[in-house]
Amino acid sequence: MKYGTGDAAVVVNVATQAALFQALRERFLKREGFALATLNLDHLTKLPRDPDFAAAYGAQDLIVADGRPVVWLSHLAKRPVELMPGSDLILPICELAAELSLPLAFFGSDEPSLRGAAQALQTRVPGLEICHIAAPPMGFDPQSDAADAALRDIAQSGARLCFLALGAPKQEILAARGRSIASEIGFASIGAGLDFLAGRQRRAPRWMRVLALEWLWRAMQSPARMVPRYARCFAILPGLALEAWRTR
Repeated sequence: MKYGTGDAAVVVNVATQAALFQALRERFLKREGFALATLNLDHLTKLPRDPDFAAAYGAQDLIVADGRPVVWLSHLAKRPVELMPGSDLILPICELAAELSLPLAFFGSDEPSLRGAAQALQTRVPGLEICHIAAPPMGFDPQSDAADAALRDIAQSGARLCFLALGAPKQEILAARGRSIASEIGFASIGAGLDFLAGRQRRAPRWMRVLALEWLWRAMQSPARMVPRYARCFAILPGLALEAWRTR
């Protein structure tokens, strides 16, 4: 399923969770790195305005749908994809990593969140090895020499998979850069997922997620930041819906 037009267009190229985990297993067994992005409506507002972000998305190997509007648009276009929020992928990906004895790295957020998430995951996933944890300073530039050094540190740690918790567009840009600097590592951009696991942020209750109201929960938690973001998201929906209808 394709979203957007021109250089900012993005294709969700993994439609189901079964297909995603088959692809991950194959890449891990072949020692092939990857960049995994979880597309949501906020990303679709940023892509036309940020050429670096668009280029980074073009370098992602695996793109899934994170956000119900993205899924609804796929159904409107009669090219359905499954909902796969990054936060929901963390635990099953860790279970796969433990099964294959693959060490993990965490990069982003802050030190207490990363260590809290590590403790939570190792409690829930026996045998999970986390070999590297690093939180960059404020103002971290994913295209800087410091970013390259951080990627080399991740590679030298022995990690085979790295969760990036920097938020968009920084995490996707860093993942794209990691494809050349640390080519055997899988980079998964998961946003606030580690903060949720550590208890540093509260995720919407399950009933709100089932009713597609997680956006409302986040807007209530941080109105100054989230209300303008969601206003931009709602503004692009009619155009995306028209594109999806024409695709039918």
